[in-house]
Amino acid sequence: MKYVIILVDGMADYKIESLGMKTPLDVADIPAITNLAQSGEIGMVKTIPEAMSPGSDIANLSVMGYDPKIYHKGRSPLEAASMGVDLTATDVTFRCNLVTLEGDGPYESKTITDHSAGDISTEEAKILIEHLAAELETDDIKYYPGVSYRHLILWKNGPYDYDLTPPHDVLGQNIKPHLPKGPYKDIILEIMKKSYDMLKDHPVNLNRISKGLNPANSAWIWGEGKKPSLDSFKDKYGVGGSVISAVDLIQGIGVLAGLNPIKVEGATGTIHTNFDGKALAAVEALKNGDDFVYIHLEAPDECGHQGDLNGKIKSIELIDEKVVAPVFKGLKALEEPFRILILPDHRTPVALRTHTSDPVPYVLFDSNKISRKENQRFTEDSASESGNYFDSGVALANYFFKK
Repeated sequence: MKYVIILVDGMADYKIESLGMKTPLDVADIPAITNLAQSGEIGMVKTIPEAMSPGSDIANLSVMGYDPKIYHKGRSPLEAASMGVDLTATDVTFRCNLVTLEGDGPYESKTITDHSAGDISTEEAKILIEHLAAELETDDIKYYPGVSYRHLILWKNGPYDYDLTPPHDVLGQNIKPHLPKGPYKDIILEIMKKSYDMLKDHPVNLNRISKGLNPANSAWIWGEGKKPSLDSFKDKYGVGGSVISAVDLIQGIGVLAGLNPIKVEGATGTIHTNFDGKALAAVEALKNGDDFVYIHLEAPDECGHQGDLNGKIKSIELIDEKVVAPVFKGLKALEEPFRILILPDHRTPVALRTHTSDPVPYVLFDSNKISRKENQRFTEDSASESGNYFDSGVALANYFFKK
């Protein structure tokens, strides 16, 4: 039996007036996913446990069968695992976004307008992070460039008592109420303030501004955490395999779970990512002996954060055409039983531009259990009306792998 999970980050949404009170999933042209829904099972799953933040770290741990209430130690240490950064038990890590701030006056008076600095390229971002590191690094605080706007700060033997806010939760808002809190807030805030002074007139940003692009004019520090440990995925479910994603978070979960992270050239985490390459890599991994592949696709989430409705719909359609259809075709060509699970990790409503904890729809196709339901669709309403419901991502993962 082969198993594939296609995680479409932030795909689910709310009904939108301009779409005739429909959701992006309602209006998207997704024939491949529709075929799986008509031949399989649809339902709803609550991927975010009560009282936990609706982040991709918590949701993806849940969908992969790891109870976040037990295994979650913060977002950034999962990313550190992907980046090959060795942590001790006393180290503290932080996610360091490159963001766009606007407004005159002191730092505290500014507004955050873009959590990703216009999806800044990895090459440009590396220059900026290395510029910050050259002046701000100490013996204890180190900077590690990542992918696009997503980077890492490591504080050796650092304190661990903060109240830090994800930048995508406060888009369009004045930053003052959302700046770091806690006993060590002044150290983190000082880094953020200095980063603005260092980056606002940097040549990389001046060039971006001249092209009409958002500048990466500040670091935003959040997602603190300590060294995590995950049980072996193969021990849990009896299958080994790979993870495919543009982002360090998902690759890091894979590394810690004992799965092989496959890096695809041109994978960016945006609507301009190499969808074809991800699908090809998944099919090749299954051909070459993997029993399981986890394919993570970030584009709908990024469009949701940007408030880009048309982009979100288009990204869902591209995933259907360039990932779901070829992966399904590749699995059929292997001529052995297989199961496919497709779902978002959380909702990223275009109207809110951030994540929510609402249950999300799933579709599960089993090549051994095909039962046609011609009117069944993969939408939030249809999945809710099916009557199938899992109260956690872990419960759905156990069901998917027949544990």
